[in-house]
Amino acid sequence: MFEAVLFDLDGTLADTAPDLGGAANFLLQEEGRPQQALDKLRPYTSQGVRGLLKAGFDLDPGAPEYDRLAQRFLEIYAERLCDQSTLFNGIPDLLDQLENRGLSWGIVTNKRMRFTDPLVKLLGLTPRTRCVVSGDTTPEAKPSARPILYACQNLKADPVRSIYVGDDLRDIQAGRAAGCFTVAVSYGYLGHNGPLETWGADLIIDHPSELADYVASCAGQK
Repeated sequence: MFEAVLFDLDGTLADTAPDLGGAANFLLQEEGRPQQALDKLRPYTSQGVRGLLKAGFDLDPGAPEYDRLAQRFLEIYAERLCDQSTLFNGIPDLLDQLENRGLSWGIVTNKRMRFTDPLVKLLGLTPRTRCVVSGDTTPEAKPSARPILYACQNLKADPVRSIYVGDDLRDIQAGRAAGCFTVAVSYGYLGHNGPLETWGADLIIDHPSELADYVASCAGQK
């Protein structure tokens, strides 16, 4: 029987690509560059500013203009944090079912706390989630196991009896390193990490309801 379920935020619990991609396009327009279709930007959004500057400007950290553009991107994003972001279809029902089973759930994201906390509140999750761990909460972010282990400690949950759910290879790497049961979601952003089936996740789901069904089956009831 599982004790806790931990989720990545962007691309797993919430579809934040419209606001992240919108911020990237606003910056591209400011810099006199053509805007890009959201479908092109979406795979990069799980990587945050690093991924979107790569997609929009073909820049990596250390490039001469990177720091200036990264700072400006974050300023723009802060102003439109939850204009169009929503929970993925099926997530509210999944959370209801987890809570009805008495399972604690939390969020472990690489997003910085200054963005995570207000976004979680705007999405209506603050009163419900038992734990929020941001990318700057612990000394190391995912794929390190430390954020997940920190969350499990806060929830008083055994990592081996916990689930970690994510849409990026680093999520699965972090979850496995922590000893969790790992779940990869095909409906997320996925990035450019090779086929989902090669990530080593314990379970792959196409819709949040499949996780609810799996947890129910493990509890011996549907």
